[in-house]
Amino acid sequence: MRRVLPKSDRDKAEAGCRRMVRVAFRRLKHRSRAPHGTWSRVTGVMRMKSRESVVRLKAFQLNDKRRQLAQIQTMMAELEKMRSELELQIATEEKKAGITDTAHFAYPTFAKAARQRANNLMGSIKELKVQLDAAELAVEEAEAEYAKAAALEERDSGQRVGKAV
Repeated sequence: MRRVLPKSDRDKAEAGCRRMVRVAFRRLKHRSRAPHGTWSRVTGVMRMKSRESVVRLKAFQLNDKRRQLAQIQTMMAELEKMRSELELQIATEEKKAGITDTAHFAYPTFAKAARQRANNLMGSIKELKVQLDAAELAVEEAEAEYAKAAALEERDSGQRVGKAV
């Protein structure tokens, strides 16, 4: 059941709630940030924020894409090395057994297992090649975005210097 306050207490509670909402809205308005600017506390209007932070963000994204690309290349190199080592082991095992036909009943079990692992590694390398191509495209796009942001920052800084003189 709802508790009924006397009229004066109810009015005080409502006024307190309204005041809390007003204060919260003011704080939210002053703290909220739009991607293209910030709220000015003095004038209450949006002002453009420096593109320097955008340039830093684009540089970070570019470095991250380059790191991912290098990581994929490293993984591919490691898998290729493992595959070549397995091929050497397979050749050694086949030479030791004197059988190179994989369908032969006496073909070494280790060589069969190693050949299957080498085939699996080759499949993984092919998948990584697809990822490598996508990562290279992402790096190119990130480089273009960074160059665009840097050019805009350069242009804006030139305009600010021109106004100050």
